[in-house]
Order: sequence, then structure tokens, then C-alpha cells
Amino acid sequence: MRFNVAQQLKEPIGSRRRYTIEETVDVVEGGNPSLVKGELTFLRIDRGILVSGTWDTSARYICGRCLNHFEQPVTLKIEEEYLPISNILTGLPNEISDEETFTVDENHEIDLEEALRQYILLAMPMKPLCNVNCLGLCPSCGKNLNESHCQCSPSIVNTRWTDLQRLLGR
Repeated sequence: MRFNVAQQLKEPIGSRRRYTIEETVDVVEGGNPSLVKGELTFLRIDRGILVSGTWDTSARYICGRCLNHFEQPVTLKIEEEYLPISNILTGLPNEISDEETFTVDENHEIDLEEALRQYILLAMPMKPLCNVNCLGLCPSCGKNLNESHCQCSPSIVNTRWTDLQRLLGR
């Protein structure tokens, strides 16, 4: 997902370009490639290019209860500033003070894969669940309770909770 912005960097501030994306991208290491669709707008600003738009993709997660893999659709809204590392007219290097800034490389190209990866990671839920009603794993034998019930005794009691259970009348 690379875009050459050399011509746009020579244009006046406020010039816009619109792009439609439909690519298969492997953004998470070891993950499956995902189809990314979206509409992006590249806006020429005084310091570089402002990329904004919306991406639709899917992310592969591991359920926090049953540990099964599942895919979930994700819609991401992007708005990032890309600063050129070299001046388009002179070829001299530009001073970029923030190391966390996305950059336009020496070939005057913007690579959106790192931004996409970061946005997917930020969109991840704290505890991904394959289903709201996921039963998870049996704490004794480790069997996936969504697939079948196990033969473990449900009356396994943690002795640290006995005083509280006595207060509750159980």
C-alpha cells in the first residue's frame, strides 16, 4: 500500500487526491492476510501530506475464554500526517523532530502498512470474545465447554471463599 506523492508535494497547500483501496495485506506478523477496502483522501498541508479516510478489514483474534481463533470485521478511521524526509525541490534532508512521525520516504512515497498495523492493534478489544455467550474452558480438565460438557465435578470450591459463602448462606 504505497503511494507516490511527489507531484502532490509540488502542488499548493490544499490540493486533494482521492484513492480507493482494495488490497490484501498481511499487517500483523504471523497473521493471515486480510482484505482491506477503503476510501482515502490525501490533502497537501504546509508540512507534508495529511492522510484521512476509512478502512474496512477483518482482524484475527484469539478468544479470551476458549482460546479459539476467530475473525471479526473492523472499521478504522485514519487521520495521520506524513512528513517528507527530503525536500522535493532541492533534495536536501528536512529536519523532522518527532521520531514517532510517519514519513514520506526518499522516493517520495507513503507506505500505509505501518499505520494500518497500528490502527488494527489499537482497535483490538482488551478481552476478545468469539461469542458473548462463550462458556470458555473447564478450569479442571481444560475441555472447551462450547463443544461439549465435561465430567468434572462442579462443586470444586476454593477454600479461600468459604467464609464469604457462609455469609451469603450457600
